[in-house]
Amino acid sequence: MAGVLQRFEQRLEGAVSGAFARAFRSAVQPVEIAAALQREIDNSTNILSRNRKLVPNDFDVELSTSDYERLTPFGKTLVDELATLVDEHVKEQHYTLTGPIAITFHHAPELSTGRFRVRSSTNAAVTPVQGQRMTETALTSSDVVLEVNGMKHPLAPPGVVIGRGAEAELRIDDPGISRRHAQFRVQTVEGKTTVTVIDLDSTNGVILNGRRVTEAEVGNGSEIRLGNTTLGIHISAGA
Repeated sequence: MAGVLQRFEQRLEGAVSGAFARAFRSAVQPVEIAAALQREIDNSTNILSRNRKLVPNDFDVELSTSDYERLTPFGKTLVDELATLVDEHVKEQHYTLTGPIAITFHHAPELSTGRFRVRSSTNAAVTPVQGQRMTETALTSSDVVLEVNGMKHPLAPPGVVIGRGAEAELRIDDPGISRRHAQFRVQTVEGKTTVTVIDLDSTNGVILNGRRVTEAEVGNGSEIRLGNTTLGIHISAGA
């Protein structure tokens, strides 16, 4: 761990010279954020198997007003170096990521100078259905929209198969998801649209609103958990 932090400081020093030292003399230090990210990763491991541990890849760093203002001029440089540090730490500890590393700074006015918080989540990379139109018009005109890690996907009959493998139509790079994990079946009969989620004999099952199901109708606002990923469903009132 010390080696990763030392390399981080050396790279940062070379990237911005003494600017950080002057800007952060009495405020939060970049190396403190770096160490906090490492602790957050180590404390948030999810054991997938004997040799595989899943860790977060999406981090929110909340800063006081003064620290946030001091960080702004160095935002991209610092984020890039922190992302490199996280990647090095993940590789050294042989952890598993589900998607690209994302680090975002947020303003938290309730925090005093020098205090900060780190929050993390696991957001798997998502590959949309081939040929699917992801325009705002397509989304607003669709009766059913599936939301995965902030990405919205319009669903039309007969639906979509979700999984981690190439044979799935909507792919989620989550190690807890099977190659063909679940099907969302969309049917429209006499103007009424219904959505059913079906477990395709997956390893970790399908959790609908906190309850494991093999096949169940999905309502507007329902949450469906596949592996380590939570999906939301939006069904228009007129459907």
